[in-house]
Amino acid sequence: MSISTHSTLSIVSTPNAPAAIGPYAQAIKVGDFLFSSGNIPLNAEGALVGEGDVEAQTRQVLANLKAVVEAGGSELGKVAKTTVFLKSINDFAAVNAIYADFFGQHTPARSAIEVARLPKDVLVEIEAIVRCVDCEHLIFTALSDLRAFSLK
Repeated sequence: MSISTHSTLSIVSTPNAPAAIGPYAQAIKVGDFLFSSGNIPLNAEGALVGEGDVEAQTRQVLANLKAVVEAGGSELGKVAKTTVFLKSINDFAAVNAIYADFFGQHTPARSAIEVARLPKDVLVEIEAIVRCVDCEHLIFTALSDLRAFSLK
């Protein structure tokens, strides 16, 4: 069975974050929203960062999230909701401190969940739902450009 991506969905991909390690996209943009897949602490080349170090892993995960959000045409201040998956809830305080520093005054809605195991046995994974920056403006600009081109 072959299923193709619907025309209302746009796949988001960037070389500034690790490639998906399975049959999924780094993110999908639909309408005014971007839905990121879970980000784990691999660098852009796919190597694990900070083995056994939840702080180093959290920084890498958030750097990857930033790269994907920006590749999708948005910004961190438009992150509406994150889900943080932790191998151990005992790491919550350390992850929370880095997360708070990363987002600054912006405080997206968030869930934090302890899980039995994460891909590649990492300590933290974060996914996000993000509002696109000026999606309507980008569409209007594209239509205006197309109209101007067709009038020539």
